[in-house]
Amino acid sequence: MGGMRLRIFTEPQQGADYDTLLRVAKSTEELGFDAFYRSDHYLAMGDSDGLPGPTDAWITLAGIARETSRIRLGTLMTAGTFRLPGPLAIQVAQVDAMSGGRVDFGLGSGWYEEEHTAYGIPFPKEKFGRLEEQLAIITGLWETPVGEKFSYDGDHYRLQDSPALPKPHQEHIPVLVGGMGARRTPRLAARYADEFNVPFASLEDSKRQFDRVRLAAEEHGRAATDLVYSNALVVCVGKDDAEVARRAAAIGRDVTELKENGLAGTPGEVVDRIGQFGALGSTRIYLQMLDLSDLDHLALIADRVAPQLT
Repeated sequence: MGGMRLRIFTEPQQGADYDTLLRVAKSTEELGFDAFYRSDHYLAMGDSDGLPGPTDAWITLAGIARETSRIRLGTLMTAGTFRLPGPLAIQVAQVDAMSGGRVDFGLGSGWYEEEHTAYGIPFPKEKFGRLEEQLAIITGLWETPVGEKFSYDGDHYRLQDSPALPKPHQEHIPVLVGGMGARRTPRLAARYADEFNVPFASLEDSKRQFDRVRLAAEEHGRAATDLVYSNALVVCVGKDDAEVARRAAAIGRDVTELKENGLAGTPGEVVDRIGQFGALGSTRIYLQMLDLSDLDHLALIADRVAPQLT
C-alpha cells in the first residue's frame, strides 16, 4: 500500500459480539490491510442500545491473536481508568506473545464517565497525571532486564521490587499516544510514543497537532521524524453516489457531513482525501468501520482505494 497504510478500526461497544469482530479481523487480514484495532469502551454512545453488550478489548485481541497470523493488533485507546498498570502490562505482554509479536499499545486517560458509573469503575478527577504514571510504569516494566527488579514511587501508583514479568515477545512494543491536548499531550508523546494519533479531526486541526508534537519531540531531544503520525477517520466508501448514500444511511450519518469530517465518497474521492492527510505527514489511517456486518465495504476499500495509495 505504498507509504500510506490502512488499518481497520472498530467500535464494538455500539453493538458487536466477539464472533462479529473475529469475522472483521479475518477479513482485515485476508484483504491485505495493515492492522485490526478496536476501541476500549464498556458502554454504547448515542442512541445505540449496545446489544448484545460490551466485549473486553484485551480479551478480544487475545482471541483474535490466535486466529490471525499477519495483521497488527491494538487499541485506540486502552482506557487508563479501567485497569491497574501492573496487570495491564502483563495482559498486553501476554497478548503480544499469543500473537507472535504483533501488538501495538495505545493508551489514553479514559474520559467517558457514564461507563464508569454503569460498571462500578472509579472515575478519578485527575486523569492525566495517572496516564503519565501508567506509561512510565508499563514501559518501565517491559524494559527492565530479566533478573532485575522494577520499583516506582508515584503520586498515584507504587510498585516495589516487581520481577517485571512476563516480557513481551517483541523487543519493543510500539506505544501510541493521541488526542488534541495542546501542551501536555505532545510532551507525553515526545517522551513515550512511537506513534502519535489524531482522532477524528480536520486537516487544519491535524496539522496544528502534528506540528505541536514535532516541536515537543525536538525539545525532548528526538527527531520529529522519529514518530509515526496517524489519523483516525470514519470511512464510508461506495462505488457510486447511490452506494455512498446507502452506506451513510446505514450508520445514521449525512453524506455531506461525512465528506467534511471523515473519508466518504467514491474510491477516487477518498484516495484524494487520504492524500491530503498524507501531505501533512500522516502515514497511517485508521478507518473507523461503523457497520461491522458490511464486509463488502472492506472489500471495496481493499480493491479500489488501497492500490491507489502510493
